[in-house]
Amino acid sequence: MTSRAVLSAGSNIGDRHAHLRSVVEALGADLRRVSGLYLTPPWGGVEQDDFANITVVAEGARTPREWLELCRRLEESAQRVREVRWGPRTLDVDVVSVDVDGETVVSDDPELTLPHPRAADRAFVLVPWLEVEPQARLWTSDGVRAVADLVSALDPAEVAGVRRAGELG
Repeated sequence: MTSRAVLSAGSNIGDRHAHLRSVVEALGADLRRVSGLYLTPPWGGVEQDDFANITVVAEGARTPREWLELCRRLEESAQRVREVRWGPRTLDVDVVSVDVDGETVVSDDPELTLPHPRAADRAFVLVPWLEVEPQARLWTSDGVRAVADLVSALDPAEVAGVRRAGELG
C-alpha cells in the first residue's frame, strides 16, 4: 500500500517557525513538497495573533489513520492544548486529503473525516497547496474540483489575507 497525504500546519503561539519545521522534519523521506510560509488571519472569530501556515505533500506506507496519528503526535510534541475551539495553538496539523493506491479516500468517520470537511472553504489551506501543486484537485460533496477553482470561488478578501512570507527556512 502506498498513500499520499496533503497536510496543513499552522502555528500562532511560541516559535511558529520551529513548530512548522518540526512537521517537515518529522516527515523525513516521506516529504515530497512543502509550500512557502504564509501568514494568515485567525479563523473562527477568536481574538488572537495571525497564524504562520504551510501545506505539505507526503507519500509513504501509512494508512489514513496513521497520518492522523502522526499529526496528533506532532501537536502533542509542540504541547498543544485544546482549550478554545479555533483558539490560539502552538501547532495545528490537519489531514486535508489522502489517496491510497491512487484512489482518494472519502470517509465520514467523525474522528477522521476525509477529505477535510472545511478544506474547500479555507484559503489558508488552499492557497499554499496551490503553490506546490498547481493542478491539485480536491474531492468535495459537489464532486472533484480543481483547487484553483475553489480558490477563485472564495471571498477575495479572505484570499488576499493569505500573505506569502518567504520560505520556512
